Amino acid sequence: MTGSPGDGGLLPRCLAMIFNSIGPFQAKRFVFKLDDKNGVDVQSEVEALLERQRREALPTPKTPAGKRQLDPEFADMIDAQDRCRAEEVDEDNVYGVFVSYIEIYNNYIYDLLEEAPCDSIKPKPPQSKILREDQNHNMYVMGCTEVEVKSTEEAFEVFWRGQKKRRIANTQLNRESSRSHSVFIIKLAQAPLDADGDNVLQEKEQITLSQLSLVDLAGSERTNRTKAEGNRLREAGNINQSLMTLRTCIEVLRENQLYGTNKMVPYRDSKLTHLFKNYFDGEGKVRMIVCVNPKAEDYEESLVNSLFPFPPALLFLFFPGFLYSKRFFHGPASFPLEFSHPADGFSHPTGPEEPSPAELFFQSFPPLPSCELLDINDDQTLPKLIEALEQRHKMRQMLAEEFAKNVLAFKTMLQEFDSSVASKENYIQGKLAEKEKTITGQRSELERLEKKIKTLEYKIEILEKTATIYEEDKRNLQQELESKSQKLQRQASDKRRLEARLQGMVAETSLKWEKECMQNKLWVKDEKLKQLKAIVTEPRAERPERPSREREREKALPRSVSPSPAPAAPVAPLRPRRSRSAGERWVDHRPPSHVPTETLLQPRVPRAITVEAPSERALARCDRYLLTHQELASDGEIQTKLIKGDVFKTRGGGQAVQFTDIETLKQESPTGRKRRSSPPDPDPAGDAADSEWTDVETR
Repeated sequence: MTGSPGDGGLLPRCLAMIFNSIGPFQAKRFVFKLDDKNGVDVQSEVEALLERQRREALPTPKTPAGKRQLDPEFADMIDAQDRCRAEEVDEDNVYGVFVSYIEIYNNYIYDLLEEAPCDSIKPKPPQSKILREDQNHNMYVMGCTEVEVKSTEEAFEVFWRGQKKRRIANTQLNRESSRSHSVFIIKLAQAPLDADGDNVLQEKEQITLSQLSLVDLAGSERTNRTKAEGNRLREAGNINQSLMTLRTCIEVLRENQLYGTNKMVPYRDSKLTHLFKNYFDGEGKVRMIVCVNPKAEDYEESLVNSLFPFPPALLFLFFPGFLYSKRFFHGPASFPLEFSHPADGFSHPTGPEEPSPAELFFQSFPPLPSCELLDINDDQTLPKLIEALEQRHKMRQMLAEEFAKNVLAFKTMLQEFDSSVASKENYIQGKLAEKEKTITGQRSELERLEKKIKTLEYKIEILEKTATIYEEDKRNLQQELESKSQKLQRQASDKRRLEARLQGMVAETSLKWEKECMQNKLWVKDEKLKQLKAIVTEPRAERPERPSREREREKALPRSVSPSPAPAAPVAPLRPRRSRSAGERWVDHRPPSHVPTETLLQPRVPRAITVEAPSERALARCDRYLLTHQELASDGEIQTKLIKGDVFKTRGGGQAVQFTDIETLKQESPTGRKRRSSPPDPDPAGDAADSEWTDVETR
């Protein structure tokens, strides 16, 4: 397929034909873009430019097509001359070429252009690909690498890169034997230009996609000649099985075309025939080139290989020096195949015609003497002629008798042969009937399996769609989770700021409250100091004599005038108090804000139910109510009030409390009291008056 140095093969010639024809009409790179479903889309100029810039930014070095340095291994196989081109090329269209290269190894499909990750410690084996059917019912390899190329050299370089990955092995007959079938696929995309001829129309319906597949089939092998063992034996079995499936498909197609039958073609028996199912069904053309070896020891294999692309009706083989013809099956001799060996200088015979069997038969008779009579008295010519004719007559009778015997023997042989053929035909008919039943069962099983495969493919498609939906939901949920986590983080930060702010406000409030308490204390002390100063600075009068007690007793005390009677206030009706000996129960209501004091006198109520908030249930079980209330006095000390009341039932069936009296508990500092002492000097001097007060609280 690649040819030899100096003489390019089928592949370089096909590539040269394509690029010589569409060279000036090629679209810019990445204008055409293949999708994952065996289709093609058209990108705008801006999108193609961005794609080119992105590819150029990659670290892989790119060599321009005009300055490409060819590999010396295949440089001689490419002919740069423009000798072949297509004449009728539409100039109002643009074209793009894509190539891909796959191999079918042990009935598995592998991508030869796939870049596997480099791992010298544990190399990853290549992954097999699967066949899919697109919306136009064309078969394609899913996930196959397709490269856009712009020249014959670039396309052949891509082919050569994949050719190095192809599986080959050493056998007894071939040092580099192909162990797989390779398929080099060339796709040609064609799209029309707009009315101005500047831009490509981005209508998918206007795009035409053509495909050329060049297949290099591995040769059939005989184990007794190749001495294959282990993996080589398994590879040879898969190769022969795929070739046999290909031959079976061709024979069934030919039978359906000749006799109008509708037999099922077993495409699915092999990945090779399944891939090219559309070509055999009439949506393409198939051409097969058979390579045979002229050696005599390879005659049988050459004969078997020659039966692949042609109907096995009549096969003619031309060899130097003789003509060999053999009929394999009964039927019309259509599509004769002629093999010649130009190396031996032999072609169709053009020399003198060979004598026919009749001429050879007449030449075996004795020759006739001359019949010319030159003299009337000639008595020798006629006797010689009569003798020759008699000899010929005797020979003719002998030949006739021998021919009659041969005819009888041949008739007997034919009768025996007919009887044997009839018996064999009956036997074959029975076998064929059994085979037909087996084939019918297998066909029904295949139809069932095909339906099952279609159902599974449909389920797989549904699962893929479901997985896509789940992936989108997962992404949406992840985005929502991220947004909520960000919101929670913002709320936590706001909460921390608010807590810090509240702590600051609490500290500020407590400081303010302490400041106000200090100011109140200072104000009280200032007032006291002012009063003391007023008393101290007041002018003193003469101190009267202190009367003795006897004089005081003697003096009659004047009766004070009684005040005028005040208007009598309405007296509240007295309520009957319950006896304390009757076992009273109290509700001790202490709010949660109650601050414990360290005083010796603590309110202690026997048989009390302590609550933080009064409830109807607690009031119904008790007779008395006690509320403990704390407040700040004017001197800054805590003052506790015990508010007592009676509990009684209301007309509506509820509980009410009527307060009766209040008890006050107050804690004072002893340093705040004023004590007066007797002065030793009664001199009322202004400066000495300050010494009369011995215990005065100062700031």
